[in-house]
Amino acid sequence: MVSQDKQMTGKIRLYISEDLSEGRNCSLIKSQHHYLRNVMRCQSGEPILVFNGRDGEWLAEISQIDKKEAVIQVRSKTRPQSFTSDIHVLFAPVKKTRLDYMVQKATEMGATSLVPVMTQYTQKTRLNYERLKANMVEAAEQCNLLNVPELCEAINLEQALEKLDDATPARSLIFCDESAGPVLTKDSRDALEAIKNKPVAVLIGPEGGFSPAERQKLYARPDTLTISLGPRILRADTALVATLSLCQMTIGDWV
Repeated sequence: MVSQDKQMTGKIRLYISEDLSEGRNCSLIKSQHHYLRNVMRCQSGEPILVFNGRDGEWLAEISQIDKKEAVIQVRSKTRPQSFTSDIHVLFAPVKKTRLDYMVQKATEMGATSLVPVMTQYTQKTRLNYERLKANMVEAAEQCNLLNVPELCEAINLEQALEKLDDATPARSLIFCDESAGPVLTKDSRDALEAIKNKPVAVLIGPEGGFSPAERQKLYARPDTLTISLGPRILRADTALVATLSLCQMTIGDWV
């Protein structure tokens, strides 16, 4: 059994895909086995926290850890499952290090889905999905989150807009345009207020911005809300953080 002292000091958090319930035994994947045994030097009987994005957070005990595998037994629920604002992030991929940063920050700031979108000026076209997912999981584990966003396959901008148009329920698109003028005018505040507590998607463009044809398509959509991120041109990774901060502060779970 896990002592009360160990229950209170269990700070290692792991995201696992299996269902979680009291008494359930779960075998950990190879990377988690290595982390617990070789990095954290854990032993049998030690407590950890686990979550899967569905069943809340649970206190578990390491019941077996040796050269071959690590097994945990789920003990008791520490937090019920909670869900963040329904915000999808559509983003044009950038260079590796900055892309890692983008998916980490999107996870930390409550995005529910990440969609790589290929635009006319997108320079990076090959993505390491395993690396991106690992960055998202690590961010959730370290930041005490209960959810890891869905990571979708890359699609082009036209396909992304078609999916938004076909979505049920409808999902408004927030288009961050550097030429949109002042931040949060009365009209844009009213428009944001109208979509509060509704599904939304935010679109972050590539370093070169959007082409004239792409802008025309975005402005032609009746369910696109165009906002400015201020008087300065921002890099894509900075723009993502600024956009999600603005969204969470006005229509999300910071309100």
